Amino acid sequence: MTDTPRTLAEELRTRTDSGLTGLLRARPDLLNPVPGDVTQLATRAGTRASVVRAVERLNRFTLQTAEALAVAPDPCPYETLGALMAGDAGDAAVTAELPGAVAELRAQALVWGPDDRLRLVRTARELLTPSATHPSPTGLGPSVAEATAGMSPGRLQDILAAAGLPATHDPVTAVAALTALFCDRTRMAALLDTAPAESAAVLDKLVWGPPYGGVTDRPAGHLQWLLDRGLLMPAGTRHVVLPREAALHLRGGRAHRAPEPVPPALSPVTERDPRLVDGAAASQAFTALATVEELLKEWDLGGPAVLRAGGLSVRDLKRTATALDTTEQLAAFWLELAYAAGLVASDGEADERYAATPAAEDWLQLPDQERWARLVAGWLSATRTPGLVGTADTKGRALAALGPHLDRSAAPEVRRRALALLGTLPPGTSVPPAALLARLRWERPLRGASTAPAGTGTPSGAAPHTPPASPVPPADDLRSRLAQWALAEAELLGVTGRGALAAHGRALVAENTPPVAAVPTPTEIRATATRAAALLAPLLPEPLDHVLLQADLTAVAPGPLLRPLAEALGVLADIESKGGATVYRFTPASVRRALDTGRSAAELQEFLATHSRTPVPQPLAYLIDDVARKHGQLRIGAAAAYVRCDDDALLAEILADRRAAALRLRRLAPTVLAAQTSADQLLDGLRAMGYAPAAESAEGDVLIARADSYRTPPRTAPAPVPDGPPAPDPALLDAAVRAIRAGDLAATAERKPHHAAAPGPGALPRTTSAETLATVQAAVLTGSALWIGYVNADGAASQRVIAPVRVEGGFVTAYDHTSDEVRTYPLHRITGVAELADGAV
Repeated sequence: MTDTPRTLAEELRTRTDSGLTGLLRARPDLLNPVPGDVTQLATRAGTRASVVRAVERLNRFTLQTAEALAVAPDPCPYETLGALMAGDAGDAAVTAELPGAVAELRAQALVWGPDDRLRLVRTARELLTPSATHPSPTGLGPSVAEATAGMSPGRLQDILAAAGLPATHDPVTAVAALTALFCDRTRMAALLDTAPAESAAVLDKLVWGPPYGGVTDRPAGHLQWLLDRGLLMPAGTRHVVLPREAALHLRGGRAHRAPEPVPPALSPVTERDPRLVDGAAASQAFTALATVEELLKEWDLGGPAVLRAGGLSVRDLKRTATALDTTEQLAAFWLELAYAAGLVASDGEADERYAATPAAEDWLQLPDQERWARLVAGWLSATRTPGLVGTADTKGRALAALGPHLDRSAAPEVRRRALALLGTLPPGTSVPPAALLARLRWERPLRGASTAPAGTGTPSGAAPHTPPASPVPPADDLRSRLAQWALAEAELLGVTGRGALAAHGRALVAENTPPVAAVPTPTEIRATATRAAALLAPLLPEPLDHVLLQADLTAVAPGPLLRPLAEALGVLADIESKGGATVYRFTPASVRRALDTGRSAAELQEFLATHSRTPVPQPLAYLIDDVARKHGQLRIGAAAAYVRCDDDALLAEILADRRAAALRLRRLAPTVLAAQTSADQLLDGLRAMGYAPAAESAEGDVLIARADSYRTPPRTAPAPVPDGPPAPDPALLDAAVRAIRAGDLAATAERKPHHAAAPGPGALPRTTSAETLATVQAAVLTGSALWIGYVNADGAASQRVIAPVRVEGGFVTAYDHTSDEVRTYPLHRITGVAELADGAV
């Protein structure tokens, strides 16, 4: 092997084990399955899918370096690359950061070769090299040689003459002479000094790309001047292109208009007292818990129906938003948050609908900080994106909350990275979202960015004026929208407060600060959320065991209530307003609801007296006694349905009421009315008329209603959609590197000469059964290693290097250098053997 690698495989073969480990860690898709040797690794690293994935994960400057290599000569000396990046005038920041960018490209096997012969892998060059249908992100067009391909020799000589160059004897030297002119700064400047002003204006429009423009059948004089001298080359019947070398001269040698060697600064900063930030975040965290709890309560008796295509209807989303007193978009977020935490799901019945899950019951019993940790852990790992609710999918259909097609695999990474960037700021410090988005776009310029090429046609033969060709994605690209949603959701969950990361929020991202952090496992996320919850716990308000009853039939809770008290009061009264203090209002309907649960008037009076710091007001006591006196006078049962009451005058009153006509009642007995509607409809109808009926069982007992009577079967939270293969653990990386090294040894180890014809590269050795047995037995006696060809039971062929230990019963037991273990091989599956040269192992 020569000192200079001739292929990517040869360079990978010279890397250390740590170098191969770094490559496999950065590009985990290369591990599935584990390559058999270095040649397979290099081949897989050059496939289009793998290269596209690797290029998408480059930061802005490293990507700009790869783009410059794509328009540079192949191979490209480092000095030439430096000139393309820094320009003729030089750029100290570019010069300082360029070695790191080249090293990153090398580490990811996108660039190989020594500094004097840098080569971009072929697939990456094909992706980034400019063409008529695929403009380069640099805005550069084809080279002179590419633009003149197919041009007649006479036309080339005419261009040379117009440019003031001597004639040549063949097209190759003519192209070389024109290229040399365009690359010579002095001669090129002298040529452009003679150009008409209109010609210079055309070049100014094309110089930063796209380099293509339209012309008419009879170009204007200033365009003809450029065409005659090769400063514009034909690119079709009505289009022209600015050659790459000419554009580089006009740019001062720079491949990019604005190289970005360093990431944008996170500024301007706003500093606040960290205690205020933590307090604001804790208050919002408590509000988040209350909102999810209210959602579960709203769906206690079963939620809305599931659409046939999956998800929640627009009408049901609006109803949920009204119940939560929020907007539809925020309601979608709370729904998806509860869904990601496994608290709500569909019940799977024939008439499928949503409801709380059994896990919601356990969640409601947890301390506040642990409940918050469950929500945050689900949010951090969720790939479902509530911000997409209401937008259209690829077929123009609106995406529904809790429905399909909401998964975006990049969402968890964007959330973690956005929080990690906030974590790099001092406590209590925030920056505008625009600054954060600019940093995220620099770190991953191609992730989620639109790469649609710009149009090239122009009217009247005028070349187009276009924005810079540097790949800056629009502000509404998917990754930017994911980041904006992540920041808003972090504020809603209390991870941030007033735009700054709270102390408990920092615990969520302390281990994920690097831009290319390993994706944490669900167990790691839960552990991190638990640590954050421990920091949040002291900041949450202590629950109270009392309320303040008032004479206007309201009760004021001056803070969060203990859960049993809040649940009981939520049945006895309706929440009128929320905030620092919650106001409950007692109404006949709310009191009746409490009586329906089986409590008596005396028990309700005692409950209020026990938990109120003020005496029970007389109007409230009268309200409870009045509703209790009427409650249960009417009894509803199933016949189709019937009404039973000991007071026949009351039944006569109901029959005479016109509002009861829809119930189709008739008297069966002095104390019984029959109805043609169901018991539930009859209950609702009489309650709407102002009565307080109670449902009864077939035995005549009053049915007690429970608010939490409906739950789905056990459900698991939705599994996130992975963003590519999982990050390999150290044990897998170590085993993969050893397997690749061993396979490479088997494929490249030097063999001793054999009387049989040597197999070609990659071919299995071939020997007769007798020769195989004799060679293996001899190797057992001498302790030498052998190169064998082996076909397993599935018919897969491989090459291996083994050290035989014993041969018996048609099997050879040997130490396999390829798999680094002792194995037994059937002799009939060995296609052939060959001795290794001395020192080969």
